[in-house]
Amino acid sequence: MREVTLRIRHHGEPESDISAEYPGVTLRSRSSMTGRTSERKRIIEVSGDPEQIPPFLAEFEAADAIVALEPLTPVEADRVFVAMTYDAYKWDSIAERLSNLGVLYRNGTTINDGWERWTLYLDDGDDLSSIVEHIRAAGNEAELVRDVDLSDVRANEQLDLTRLARELTPRQGEVLATAIRTGYYKPDRDTSMEEIGERLGISRTTTWEHLKRAEGKVMGEIYEFLETQL
Repeated sequence: MREVTLRIRHHGEPESDISAEYPGVTLRSRSSMTGRTSERKRIIEVSGDPEQIPPFLAEFEAADAIVALEPLTPVEADRVFVAMTYDAYKWDSIAERLSNLGVLYRNGTTINDGWERWTLYLDDGDDLSSIVEHIRAAGNEAELVRDVDLSDVRANEQLDLTRLARELTPRQGEVLATAIRTGYYKPDRDTSMEEIGERLGISRTTTWEHLKRAEGKVMGEIYEFLETQL
């Protein structure tokens, strides 16, 4: 059996589309679904920039497929748990597509910057290319992140910085490298977002957008790695 990780840009669905508008926010599934009718419920975790989380939740709640969105913890924080009820008939679920294909997958999807991360477990008879094409045929983007034999996962588990670097766009990598090099992440920070932008010839807003998207991808990779160690 193989463990395969895909990055999926799920076009037309609020989890992915609204996430793309808020790169400083990461969404994770934290429970299985309940419900046998069209209304399904599950717990999600929303983490990241405390200033972005409330508007993210407000826009997410307004989505057509959402029936109810009930915060379980204060929303004025960098980590919020939310009970989400949605109409399954209006929701094009990647999980449902994988289930219909008979594919095993890990619960706890992570979504950042519009991209969903799905970990699949494939038998020798499962055709990965057919699975990817099925997802793309619905108007989505799908990228292969990792494909390893399950017996090698623990022995060879490590944070793959080369793969992480490939996930960043050239500009995101440039902004992140400049921020690190100029001391932006030091406890006694001695540079600002404006100064980073000036070095690269871009505005503060553009610098912030690239840096937040890069940070989201980096932290998503680190989170996936830590999950395998706990």
